[in-house]
Amino acid sequence: QVQLVESGGGLVQAGGSLRLSCAASGRTFSDYVMAWFRQAPGKEREFVAVIRSSGDNTPYADSVKGRFTISKDNARNTVYLQMNSLKPEDTAVYYCAASVGRLLFITPSRYDYWGQGTQVTVSS
Repeated sequence: QVQLVESGGGLVQAGGSLRLSCAASGRTFSDYVMAWFRQAPGKEREFVAVIRSSGDNTPYADSVKGRFTISKDNARNTVYLQMNSLKPEDTAVYYCAASVGRLLFITPSRYDYWGQGTQVTVSS
């Protein structure tokens, strides 16, 4: 079992930045692939970014490529999502997720554990 707790969401103007954090507890953090997803009202949950336990090979959704950066600190059992140049269409609840193993999935159903989500609102 692993527990995930997100933080760092909030209200920001377009063009601004936020950094989301996801603190993990339970099983060894390095056993997991970690990802960020988001879900806007009335829409399906969508993939944002994913990172291996080693920290390499970090695919991103096309909509955030070049603006968002995923990273992790194994010593702190924490994964981050740095979001720059935010747009109103980035408004959503952002979720942290964990998948056991090394394969990088972009489908929500492949993830075993989820946080409660943190709201990000970008005003125009």
